Amino acid sequence: MDENKVVSATLFLLLLLFCFRIPQAQSQQPYVNNKQLDCENNYNVTDGYVCNGVNKSCLSYLTFKSAPPKYNTPPSIAFLLNSTASLIAEANNISDVDPIPADKLVIVPVTCSCSGNGKYYQHNASYSLKSKDETYFSVANNTYEALTTCQALMAQNPYDMRKLVVGLDLLVPLRCACPTSKQMAAGFNYLLSYLVSEGESIEEIGGKFGVDEQSVKDANELTSDLIFYFTNIMVPLRNQPSKIQNAVPPPSPPPPPPAAVVSPSGDGDSSSSKKWVIVGVAVGAALLVLIGVLVLFFCFYRRRRSELPVATPVLVSDTGATKKSSDFANTTDSWSLSSEGVRYAIDSLTVYKFEELQNATNSFSESNKIKGSVYTASFKGDTAAVKILKGDVSGEINILKRINHTNIIRLSGFCVYKGNTYLVYEFAENGSLDNWLHSNKYENSTTLNWKQRVQIAYDVADVLNYLHNYTNPIHIHKNLNCGNVLLDSNFRAKVSNFGLARAMGNEEEGEFQLTRHVIGTKGYMPPEYLENGVITPKMDVFALGVVILELLSGREAIAGDKNENEQLLSASVVEVLLGDNVREKLRAFMDPTLRNEYPFDLAYSMAQIAKRCVARDLNSRPVTADVFITLSKIHSSTLDWDPSDEYERSGFVSQASMER
Repeated sequence: MDENKVVSATLFLLLLLFCFRIPQAQSQQPYVNNKQLDCENNYNVTDGYVCNGVNKSCLSYLTFKSAPPKYNTPPSIAFLLNSTASLIAEANNISDVDPIPADKLVIVPVTCSCSGNGKYYQHNASYSLKSKDETYFSVANNTYEALTTCQALMAQNPYDMRKLVVGLDLLVPLRCACPTSKQMAAGFNYLLSYLVSEGESIEEIGGKFGVDEQSVKDANELTSDLIFYFTNIMVPLRNQPSKIQNAVPPPSPPPPPPAAVVSPSGDGDSSSSKKWVIVGVAVGAALLVLIGVLVLFFCFYRRRRSELPVATPVLVSDTGATKKSSDFANTTDSWSLSSEGVRYAIDSLTVYKFEELQNATNSFSESNKIKGSVYTASFKGDTAAVKILKGDVSGEINILKRINHTNIIRLSGFCVYKGNTYLVYEFAENGSLDNWLHSNKYENSTTLNWKQRVQIAYDVADVLNYLHNYTNPIHIHKNLNCGNVLLDSNFRAKVSNFGLARAMGNEEEGEFQLTRHVIGTKGYMPPEYLENGVITPKMDVFALGVVILELLSGREAIAGDKNENEQLLSASVVEVLLGDNVREKLRAFMDPTLRNEYPFDLAYSMAQIAKRCVARDLNSRPVTADVFITLSKIHSSTLDWDPSDEYERSGFVSQASMER
């Protein structure tokens, strides 16, 4: 009988191990345990966190200590870690302009994805070696503050560790992970890679985010309290983190009551003590049997559930195909959208399968190519434009979801496949304004006439006026140029390419933002942005002025040799409108394809407002609303203009008015 009990107890223990031990092993990421310092040896734990989560890609979080003078602002940290400055500022409840105090821990939202081989989670950044003294070790532990390891850098870069030179571009796999099914069942929806400070304990780290100590240990497969300074551990989070603060962790469950009761007299009455011991043992045995029954039921129920099909949300595309979110994930080897971007997108955009895009674009053939990575596509007779992008494009998607204007190109759907994002836009039948003004593509076609050019300038100004004054928060396009102004079948302008666009807070006069990452199209960027990284709505005003000058003259934003005799269109207009012979100089400045078929006084008014827009001092430029009002008047007058009466209507522009 005793032998049978022993066998039963053994089976019971094995059952417990089967039900609980195995899921734990599959649901955790091992702690690096200071092995990242041993660059000469490779350990599985140093290569990255295993792709064992529910999703192949997710929104994840890193922490980074502000490191003046290089990396102590949201833009500079975002540049280093391939994140977004506005998201960093929002996550930490700080300004994206002001410097962050040294060693202050900053939360950095990133997109975490399975790597190309599908084995490890990571968020990819890039780094160009700046000193001959830099090594894989220094990049991993000094520059990136242990967010990666020297072993992972060596594994994913082709350069020998002894042959690193200044200027080499390194792929930097930053350590991150997505929650497993067990973690999500426990209510944890995000994982944060936390940089351990000197003297910090697991309990203190969990307390910063309101997480109990055991949950942090489980997430890192830790059985002891030993962790090392300047290493990263995973912190499971139920909600998206806000500014790091010393939160109080959930209280531990109260200790169980004693099994035996000592008599109040303290004389150690043996018979009474034995009586209560027997009662305690009996109760404990009953509880153990009850727990055993519950465990058996739990295991049976869990296995039963795992065998049943899981219902997934169904998406219906405009092409008539139904799509499950699981199908969408399974066609993706590496995501290009943040999880929040995907969530917003799925709400209302069509989610295409890659095969649908291949069929619609003739397998992205040269005959379907519009320009660069943009292709025409046909979906059941409806024409669209498909643009192929790399990297995180959720910022552009989220901005296009927040704004709505008839002269902004409409995003209708997307597809994510093998690391690329395919954005599907409405099709602009007449291509870009750049093609009509500067290329020979339409040399045998009718050129843009005066009314069409005024209409285009009016439409673009209408969009900027909307972005700067009627959205909350206000938005800055940051990359307005003739190539990003598309023309529909009626030659109405459609502003496109919001990849560099930025949302800003409601600004009071004099406020601005700064960036160290100056990027844009040469000839359209204002001096304060090029020289100091100053971002205000006036940079869009400057670009609008250049577009107006291109509409008037037919010339490009930059003319001449790129290295020596380069001339900016924004500078040439000053010479045209100052001094004597303004009429003759403006006539010579105008696009010859117009053949003088335009009202001279209105052309002069447009040149004047363009000149004000491209003023070197941003405070001398008009606000967008004033430009729009001026162009509205010119547009209204143009509608009444008859080319046959041009000479009479254009009148004589007095020399006095010319010299104002």
